[in-house]
Amino acid sequence: MQVTKITDDKPIPAVVIKKFTKEELQREYDYFLAQKILESLLAEGLITRGEFDLTTVLNRRTFSPHLAEIMP
Repeated sequence: MQVTKITDDKPIPAVVIKKFTKEELQREYDYFLAQKILESLLAEGLITRGEFDLTTVLNRRTFSPHLAEIMP
């Protein structure tokens, strides 16, 4: 019986754990709250979808959240 190796010899990359500073965590939280307020304004019809999208972009620039990449 012949055995065939199906994996390559490249090592598995190590997982890097990011430790956030208090300032980074505060920016994440501030961004989250700002987005929740925006969502409320949009739901109440007080802003348009375009205004919501533009303000979201501005919020991401202002708060520089790390988790924004995985947020819708």
